[in-house]
Amino acid sequence: MSAVQSLRGNWNYPTTIRFGAGRIAELPDVCREAGIAKPLLITDNGLSTLPVVTETLALLAAAGAPAGLFADVRPNPTAADVEAGVAAYRAGGHDGVIALGGGSGLDAAKAIALMVGQDRPIWDFEDREDWWTRVKVDGMAPVVAVPTTSGTGSEVGRASVITDESDHTKKIIFHPRMMPRIVVADPALTVGLPPKVTAAVGMDALSHNLEAYCSPFYHPIAQGVALEAMSLIKQWLPVAVRDGKNIEARSHMMVASSMGATAFQKGLGAMHSLSHPCGALLDSHHGLTIGIVMPYVLAFNRPAIEERMTALARYLDLPSPSFRAVLDWVLALRQEIGIPDRLDAIGVTRDMAPRLAEMAAKDPSCGGNPREVNAQTLTRLYEDAVDGRFRAA
Repeated sequence: MSAVQSLRGNWNYPTTIRFGAGRIAELPDVCREAGIAKPLLITDNGLSTLPVVTETLALLAAAGAPAGLFADVRPNPTAADVEAGVAAYRAGGHDGVIALGGGSGLDAAKAIALMVGQDRPIWDFEDREDWWTRVKVDGMAPVVAVPTTSGTGSEVGRASVITDESDHTKKIIFHPRMMPRIVVADPALTVGLPPKVTAAVGMDALSHNLEAYCSPFYHPIAQGVALEAMSLIKQWLPVAVRDGKNIEARSHMMVASSMGATAFQKGLGAMHSLSHPCGALLDSHHGLTIGIVMPYVLAFNRPAIEERMTALARYLDLPSPSFRAVLDWVLALRQEIGIPDRLDAIGVTRDMAPRLAEMAAKDPSCGGNPREVNAQTLTRLYEDAVDGRFRAA
């Protein structure tokens, strides 16, 4: 058996996953297993005319399960996108959702599947206190997820990040049953990702695992998952960027992405709270933004994570295990795969820092950062990331 043939499995963690190259062929059977006879395939605008969507629709039609298509989803999905998707679902008489794409398509699809059975506005289900208990569970539509990137891990997540255009903030919509019933994780679907996109989503996967690992909360299961995922990313992300047709690299990165979304049950941190306002105001790519701010946040957090970073360096077999070894690896990785050094590369200017910081301070990701952050410290981090001023000790 070749290495690629061995990278295949049926897992039930944290949901049912059918993993392996070519397994998209099983999608009609998976829909039936999930109780979906008339699916609505939801994806983002950029994918809607590409072969991955047209071929999937043809596959379903040939199997006697023709699907509708909704693709009016922006790179940073909004409540309006969700409302339009709900209208399309109801108008088509659908009984379930196929969420296909990267983070934007998957998040929008999960939010649409939640909202088809609700009579409250979406913001009533924001991830605060026990707001998730307001959901009418019987009205939720079943979801089958088909990831086409290896970054967000949204296919195994219980939430969606949706932009509130009234105040330009990203908000987390949560319910335990938002997690898709079945995932078809076919790494062959990611082969066509351009190197720049592969690099950006790979940094998102790294951040999920790294921030979960650094989070101060107690969750040894997530800690172990995050460690192994970072090892996979260290070995395979540069390969996937360099040679996008390497199915072994694509397979390991897809797994590492799902692992990250599993691990961050333990918490995220300032990398995400800094990135979310940039996406909301500038429509910047989330993974790219994450990759830019990552070392600045690590440097800020150093007093709280030095011992943990030394242990990570040992696990990753970095020379001279230490905080500095991990930081140097992150910097070298960014350079190797083409992630910019500074936020001005994506249009962030120094004068934006206070406004962005006020937004970032309200982001729930702040709660998992190993050092306390506020608008003042976040302003400094934005300024450092714009100037390229690195405060590593």
